Amino acid sequence: MPSGDRPALESRPDEALTPVRRGFKPPPWLRRLGSWSLNAYAAFVILYLLLPVAVIVLFSFNDPAGKFNFVWKGFSLEAWQDPWKYPALVDALKTSLQVAALSTLVALVLGTLVAIALVRHQFRGSGGVDLFLVIPLTTPEIVLGSSLLTLFLDFGWNLGFGTIVLAHIMFEVSFIALTVKARIRGFDWSLEDAAMDLGASPTRTFFKVTLPLIVPGIVAAMMLSFALSLDDFIITLFNAGSTTTYPLYVNNAAKTALPPQINVLATMILAASLALIGLSVVWQRWRTRGEAR
Repeated sequence: MPSGDRPALESRPDEALTPVRRGFKPPPWLRRLGSWSLNAYAAFVILYLLLPVAVIVLFSFNDPAGKFNFVWKGFSLEAWQDPWKYPALVDALKTSLQVAALSTLVALVLGTLVAIALVRHQFRGSGGVDLFLVIPLTTPEIVLGSSLLTLFLDFGWNLGFGTIVLAHIMFEVSFIALTVKARIRGFDWSLEDAAMDLGASPTRTFFKVTLPLIVPGIVAAMMLSFALSLDDFIITLFNAGSTTTYPLYVNNAAKTALPPQINVLATMILAASLALIGLSVVWQRWRTRGEAR
């Protein structure tokens, strides 16, 4: 055998007959216990998340004995028969819906364009833009609200509906931009080039090719932004002035009187949100099936 050649490895018969050891295989009872524990843990987490919502819905049917709706006294439909009993509560809800709709609309346009620019075009400083988008999400709301209050007062603006909308747009843009950006990160931009090669203008290409493909991400971002605006309390508290939104009304009412109509309106908002989510899911499935055909 030449000195440069290595001897071939010889396998011994006893090694070939030795069974290969596999990982530990738990007994059936242990596997059943692990499966039961996992299901029980998942059920506990779901119950923990749904319990506050269930309490809100349940106490909308309560018949409170006094001004506060904290103790269950009996089943009643009185609050549902007259959910608009308190004009101040209705006005606060209308204000919140108007603020959420207007701020979401403006933030949706700004955030979507920012997301497309960051993904579609690579430019110097794009990483810094990502950092600025994250800052409003990581900054405590009390810091954000007080900073915006100082800014508005320095400009000499009167606090009210307009400052609430501006404040909400500021943090909604970040949520929308990051959500849409995650959706279009894997977008095939050659489709745009193909459309323009066929004679479509950049504007027509955007509305006929790009926008329909990123609509699911835009819809998800819009729903998230609307919910965040409707729910915001701390930033709104700093910049509302004499304007009262639904969260501010609930906070003030909790100190003096908490009628069940608050729970009724909250249940209505919850039902509308679930309906919109359901319609969104159905629409996306229908759209996916249409594309598959």
